[in-house]
Amino acid sequence: MPSVKMPCGHKEISLNLPQDAALLQSRELPPLPDPAAAVAQSLARPLGGPPLAELARGKASACIVVSDITRPVPNQLLLPPLLDTLMGAGVPREDITILIATGMHRPNLGSELNELLGAEIAAQWRVINHDCRDAASLEVVDTIEGTPIAVNRNYLEAELKIVTGLIEPHPFAGFSGGGKSILPGISALETMHFMHSYKMIEHPGLRAGGLTGNPFQEQVARVARSAGLDFMLNVVIDRDRRLLGVFAGAFPSAFEQGCALASRQTVVPVAEPFDLVITSGGGHPLDDTLYQSSKGLLAAKGVTRPGGTVLWITKCTQGLGSEEYCRMVRLCATPQGFRERHADPANFVIDQWGAQAYFQCLDHLGRVLIYAPDLEAEAARSFGLEWVEDLPATVAELCATHQRVAVMPEGPYLSPLLGE
Repeated sequence: MPSVKMPCGHKEISLNLPQDAALLQSRELPPLPDPAAAVAQSLARPLGGPPLAELARGKASACIVVSDITRPVPNQLLLPPLLDTLMGAGVPREDITILIATGMHRPNLGSELNELLGAEIAAQWRVINHDCRDAASLEVVDTIEGTPIAVNRNYLEAELKIVTGLIEPHPFAGFSGGGKSILPGISALETMHFMHSYKMIEHPGLRAGGLTGNPFQEQVARVARSAGLDFMLNVVIDRDRRLLGVFAGAFPSAFEQGCALASRQTVVPVAEPFDLVITSGGGHPLDDTLYQSSKGLLAAKGVTRPGGTVLWITKCTQGLGSEEYCRMVRLCATPQGFRERHADPANFVIDQWGAQAYFQCLDHLGRVLIYAPDLEAEAARSFGLEWVEDLPATVAELCATHQRVAVMPEGPYLSPLLGE
């Protein structure tokens, strides 16, 4: 096998692997020759509904939901024609809001806004970060199993409701994009008591690349209907972040067609589990924290034998994650400790899903080694991880002591399915 490049932050690291190691990667699909033209065409001739200009005509206000900085959505390609279309249809500029779907994450401010939206849009348009804890900015739209589902008022009060985003594998929802911009993107913290509960996250129907029989995705679609979703603009990109497809129009039809393309690209069948899997956190921006890049670990876990080994390559420029997440992992310490504490809904805390998924990995695997240049060794060890300093030597040693070896350069952006 030639040298394999693993993303790590903004750069790539080359690894030398045995000839018989399996390379798990997305399929090569042709990128769109003219991305800007494809976006313009999708707005004018959308899937399953009328053109955006027609929907916008006569509307007094609009809200555009965008993903936060943890998602590599090409906003600087999507937003200008979208905004031009709205203004061209008569929606007043001052009544168009760009709402950042932070979910339970921190707000995106300063230079991050320039990176996320482009400096011109960040400076000249009304941009709001969703705050899942701000009760005054939220309104209940539905109740699921006794849990009130509250959504951002800026979105609900807009006459035209638009979501944008990226369709890619998601360990719980099957695929991101679509209604996930609303739930959990612009929903209340209390809503997560249901969507990110211990019971939900342990459900066997939750898996990357799977929509059918997936209760997480079913509830996402339900809340999207309750809150209202007039128009969606989602894209599929390849490992080099080139545009493969644009899916605009009515939800859920446009979303389902986007998922079909993403599935052809990212769902990889695996006949038998591996003894060793080398995975990544996905590169910047997803691997800025261990919390977010753990999706790469979760993807590897699914094709690693029980008691097997995973080597995890991530950057962790911003450390482990939120204080709540770190406190929870360290307090529980083991998968059993987590179950004993958080299987009870009364003990729900923010970021619980991330800790639960993390402990699922530790429970299944025998060893998890981490190479994270921006993370201190002691921080990694406090999470039960084996610290790696000399990556080439560690790779050589692991490959020599494990029989079936696989490498997943794309980490969380891949959906390897065992037994498929």
